Amino acid sequence: MPAVKKPRTREPLWHEWDRKAQKHGLRHTVYDENGNKYTGEWQDNLKHGKGIQKWKSTGAIYSGDWKFGKRDGYGSYSIPDPVTKEYKKVYTGWWENDQKCGYGLMIYPNGERYEGEWSAGLRSGWGRMNYLNGSLYEGQWLLDKCHGQGTLRLPNKDRYEGGWKNGKKHGPGMYFYLEMGQLLEGVWSSDRPKCGIVSDFDRGEAPAPTQYPIPKIELADPDGVLEEARAMFDDSQNEEPDVEGKEDA
Repeated sequence: MPAVKKPRTREPLWHEWDRKAQKHGLRHTVYDENGNKYTGEWQDNLKHGKGIQKWKSTGAIYSGDWKFGKRDGYGSYSIPDPVTKEYKKVYTGWWENDQKCGYGLMIYPNGERYEGEWSAGLRSGWGRMNYLNGSLYEGQWLLDKCHGQGTLRLPNKDRYEGGWKNGKKHGPGMYFYLEMGQLLEGVWSSDRPKCGIVSDFDRGEAPAPTQYPIPKIELADPDGVLEEARAMFDDSQNEEPDVEGKEDA
């Protein structure tokens, strides 16, 4: 019986083209439909490993680690100067799930700087903020606001040490009026001192001390009066922070 030859089955061309189109490992620059371009490592068609992404609409560049298509690991985010077109780093540090998370340095457009911890794209944890007016805050943050314990140093050398809530002085704290040589120890609520004791502090070293020293308190029980007032205003241990925030980069 004569042998019957079966026609050889050939794999459709689109199968081969699809295999070649799969992005895995190190690849040259790949453009997407928006004009953005990425050069770096891939895994299963997702940016994964080391890579550089440039966004066409803003000109911004991210260079660093990727994980399954998102910025994750250590990397830097830069934007072009609108005048000189030179690139300036906006954020350098750790990322998770496409958001700033961990320790990092952020330089804002107005020149202010934050160095410290982040969570879900917001300042949270310990951090140091240099403000445009010369003030410096160093302490705890939550949901992008000073919250917890921290110290604010002002350009005139005065400083506040104590509690914060939602970006405002709140709870027990001490305000050092170094220019006048005085110290206020008390309780704050929404940035305002509600009760406390004012005393002389390094009066001999103060550049502009008051004309007379503070007289001695004549109350029979000054500590008791102060504690009673503190109990009225100190709610720093009982209230939760307001939930607000927005990611920058």
